[in-house]
Formats: sequence, C-alpha cells, structure tokens
Amino acid sequence: MAKSSDGSLFQDKPDLFGFRHDPSPPNDRPGSSKSTGTEPLAERMRPRSLEEYVGQEHLIGPGKALRRVVEGRGPLPSLIFWGPPGTGKTTLARMLAGKSSAEFVPISAVLAGVKELRECIAEARQTKRRGGRTVLFVDEIHRFNKSQQDALLPAVEDGTVTLIGATTENPSFEVNGALLSRVRVLVLQPLSKLDLFGILSRAILDEIQGIATLKPQIDEPTLQWLAEQAGGDARVALTALEGAAMAAEENPDGTRLITDKLLTECLGRARFAYDRQGEDHYNLVSALIKSLRNSDPNAGLYWLARLIEGGADPMFIARRLCILASEDIGMADPQAMVQTASAAQLVHQIGFPEGLYPLSQAVVYLAKAPKSNAIKVAYHAAAADAQATAREPVPLHLRNAPTNLMKTMGYGKDYRYVHNDPSAREEMQCLPEGLIGRTYWED
Repeated sequence: MAKSSDGSLFQDKPDLFGFRHDPSPPNDRPGSSKSTGTEPLAERMRPRSLEEYVGQEHLIGPGKALRRVVEGRGPLPSLIFWGPPGTGKTTLARMLAGKSSAEFVPISAVLAGVKELRECIAEARQTKRRGGRTVLFVDEIHRFNKSQQDALLPAVEDGTVTLIGATTENPSFEVNGALLSRVRVLVLQPLSKLDLFGILSRAILDEIQGIATLKPQIDEPTLQWLAEQAGGDARVALTALEGAAMAAEENPDGTRLITDKLLTECLGRARFAYDRQGEDHYNLVSALIKSLRNSDPNAGLYWLARLIEGGADPMFIARRLCILASEDIGMADPQAMVQTASAAQLVHQIGFPEGLYPLSQAVVYLAKAPKSNAIKVAYHAAAADAQATAREPVPLHLRNAPTNLMKTMGYGKDYRYVHNDPSAREEMQCLPEGLIGRTYWED
C-alpha cells in the first residue's frame, strides 16, 4: 500500500488489491436499495456487484457452481448460508436475487412471525401468477421456531418462493429436517486479514459512501492491526473504523488522526463476542477440554482466555473442569478433583475478574496431571451389566432387615461384618449370582 510522506494512506488511489469500487451512489447502482446516506458505514459499503464482493472464493470463485448463478447463467435454488457475522451472507443473497430477476423480499426471523410469513407467501403467489419470481430472504432463520419453519415448507416445495436463509448457527441443530431436505446449505468462512484490509482501504478512499470526506489519517500497520482484530467480520471492522474516524479530533488542516488506541476503544469487546448459547460457545469449550485431555497447558490457557474474554459464564467453565478432573484423570491423580472443586468455590466466592486466576491454575494443573479414563470405563461397563440384569434380585445377605418379617424371610442372613470378620472381604460375594467374578475396576 502506497503511503504519503506523513505515513497516512493516499486518498486518491483508485484500485486496491484489484478490487474495483463503483463510486456512484447506491441509488444509481443496479439491484441496489434506496439509501438516505445516513446508514452505518458497513451498510453504505455493502458490495453491489460481483466485482466488489470480497471473500468466499470457495463458493463464487471461477468454476464454482454458485458463480454461474451470481452471473445469471444458472437457476437459483433454495439456499441456507451458514457462517459468522459480517461475512457477506445478506449481500450474496441480494446479488443472487438481482441476477435472477426476482423480487427480493427480506424479513428478519427476530421480528417476523407466522402471520408475516403467510402475508409474504401470499404476495409471492400473486407474483408467480404474473410470471414473476420471489426470493424470500430470512435473516437469522435459526430463530424461527418449528411452526414458523413448517409454514415455509409448502411455498418452498411448490416454487412459490426461492428461500435464502442466513444463520450464524449450525443448521443441523437449528433448522428442522423437513426444511433442510429442500435447501442446499452453503458455509461461508470468516474473511481473511487481506480481505478486510482491502475493504477498510476502500472505505477510507471512497468519497461518496466511505469516510474520505472526513480526511482520516491512519498508517498501514494500524490498519492491518484492525483487519486482524476484527476476527473476519467486515461489519465489526467498518463499524470500528467509522467510530474512530468520527471520534478523532479534527486537526487545523481538516485531517483526523486514527490511532490504535482509538480503534481499541471503538472495538471494545466486539472482537471476542459470541453467542453463549451458540455453536461457537460449545466449540470453544470442546477445544479447552480436548487440549487439557491432551496435556497441553498452553492451548488450555489460550482456549480458557477465549472463553473468558468472550464473556462465558465462569461457573460453567468451572463445572466443565470438575467433570474433566474425574472423567479424564480420576484416580491417576485424585488431587485434580480437589484443585478444580477449590477453583469453582473460589470463583463463586470472589467473582471476576480475580476468579480467572484460580481457573487458570486449575487449567494448568489438569493439563499437567497424569491421565486416566479408568473411572469412566469402569462405570460404563457396570452400567451395561446393570441394564442387562435390571431384574436381577439383590442377594438376601446384602438386604437390610428392619422388621421381624424381613428377618424371617432371610433378609440379612449370612451377612458378614468385615470389620469383625476380615476374611469376608475375599469370601463374601457382593454381586448378583449371575455376575459373580465380573471385574470393572482394575487397581
């Protein structure tokens, strides 16, 4: 990237990494929606053509099936775009609808219910009778409940609408099977640092939809840092850039210096954000547990930090560590359970942020402790026999006999008290007759 003598980016460079940006207002661009010019930067910089679209080469790169659709050379099937926020799901849906000459009807699953869905489908039927097509775009489709998803089925089935859903959650868990069988699921990946750097650079240089009129000054390393910290999310990157440009003090010459400190304030915790109930949350927890099981304290601390900085419930983390202490270490180091139980109690007592230290100590201890799943194996072996012999009676000598009737029926007869009769440990059987000699635990 070329820079001026003061280290700021040139304001008149027309082309960045081969990305071509149409400087015309969005109202004048094909397939674009009306703009008032007051939308957030992330909305103003939304690509209006395939040439402007950045990322997802595995879907729309040369030779890919979806590229033919985007270029208007193939039929548009019903789709679900699954990917992190800010990766271009809505933008791609708009471009697909535009190239297929279909009416684009966007709804949000957060706000719409069955009533709104039926109204959209009724209008789509009218459009179909007139020879037109409708692309129904459902943002955050994972928030639709089963009845709402079922309401879509007939219209998707008979072609009244072409459904494009967008979700940040795993469709396998959040979308019912009947609807999944009628759509193709396409996975969008987080944008690369290079992708985000190009997007940010365009926003800085664009005088109509970008922030060039604010005369921002930002050096290349700082812009690269922002591209990295945004975590593959273009919306986070552009929002932070716009916030920093607006907050920066205006110099006498009209320029505004954007520093990494200012960007950090604008980013806040967004770069760590994730849905506590979403798949990312469970992926991070899984990574933590599997790293500890693999005796890797460095990876364990990293995934712990990702959870904590992302806002995970510390007691949830503590409970998962307690489970691991028994499931994966057990009698190989009984102190592991003491360490994790103590960490959980301390987190409960002192809270955060100080509670991160006992959690970190527990993570390191669990990673370095010897591993054994013998407790888990032993229990499940016993559980299998318990299920297979669920009707097996308890041997009479092991039964309690609180009444005379029970005693006359033989309850407790021949029971040997091991403290007075040490040989009972080897001679008295404590398993049902059909399981005598079965071994679950190996010392």
